[in-house]
Amino acid sequence: MDQFTHFNEEGRAKMVEVGNKLNTKREAIATGSIYMMAETLNKIIDREISKGDVLAVSQVAGIMAAKKTSDMIPMCHNIILTGADIHFNIDRENNKIDIQATVRTTGKTGVEIEALNAVSTAALTIYDMCKAVDRGMEITGIKLMKKTGGKSGDFIRE
Repeated sequence: MDQFTHFNEEGRAKMVEVGNKLNTKREAIATGSIYMMAETLNKIIDREISKGDVLAVSQVAGIMAAKKTSDMIPMCHNIILTGADIHFNIDRENNKIDIQATVRTTGKTGVEIEALNAVSTAALTIYDMCKAVDRGMEITGIKLMKKTGGKSGDFIRE
């Protein structure tokens, strides 16, 4: 990282100009986890949460969040996404659900924040739908795992 690019000459926030950048295929993958009581996890698996199918709603919420990221994060560009998907891994041994978001575009700027926002919102949706059963759930480990495309090149977390 050479320098922060979101400041104008007066040191105030600005949206970075990307008009001269080339359109390239870009992808970002983010992950995170939500820990809960075993009882809560079993109710999710057995579809016994009164608000509905937790993972189905959470998946849609994560995709919607990816699409609306620029409405939530002030300096994010509006990006036309070419794809967004959420996957869940249920880990009974550790009473958690791992969440992975993959977001794609062909454009002038990347989709890292969109992927991170998708994971965050999917986890928050799980929390919201299950809080009547378990207010002690913990959302943790939200991070970018991979980013491809663009001038800065690829990033793969080891």
